[in-house]
Amino acid sequence: MEKHDGPDPARVRIDDPWYDALASGWGELDGTAAPAPVVPPARGEQEDRGTRAADIYLEVQRSAAFQEVRSRYRRFVIPAAAVFFTWYVAYVVTATTAPAFMARPVAGAVNVAMVAGLGQFLTTFLLTWAYARHARLRRDRAALDLRWDTQELTRAVAGGER
Repeated sequence: MEKHDGPDPARVRIDDPWYDALASGWGELDGTAAPAPVVPPARGEQEDRGTRAADIYLEVQRSAAFQEVRSRYRRFVIPAAAVFFTWYVAYVVTATTAPAFMARPVAGAVNVAMVAGLGQFLTTFLLTWAYARHARLRRDRAALDLRWDTQELTRAVAGGER
C-alpha cells in the first residue's frame, strides 16, 4: 500500500476553495523519485514585454500632461488639508485651554462647543463636495485621457493580448 502525504490528485477539484492551484506540484515527486522543478523558468519574451510596459508607464509619468494633473491635485489638496487640520487643531486646543469660552451659551442649551463641533461636520462635508467638484472640473478629463493613452500604448506593446 502506497502512502500519500496530501489529497489524491485525481480527487482534487479545481473549484475547491482550499485547493492552491499556484502551488500544486511544487516540490512533489514527479514519478521518477526526483523532486519536480520548483518554479518553471521565466520566458525572456514576457520579461521584455513587462520591461517595455514599465517604460511606457515611466514615460507617461514624466510627461507634461501627467505632471499637470498631479500639480492640479496638489494645488487643491495641500491647502485644503492644511486649512482643515488647522481648524481641527484650533477646535481641540480651544476646547482644552478655554473651557469657559466653549461653555458660553449661544442659544438656549446650545453652547459654543456644540456649534464648533457641528461646524467640524459641516466643513468635512463641504470639503468633500469641494474636492469632488474640483476633481470633476479640473482633473478627471485629463486623467482619463492619460489612462486611455497609457492603455493604448501597453496594448500595442503586448501585441493586442489581454
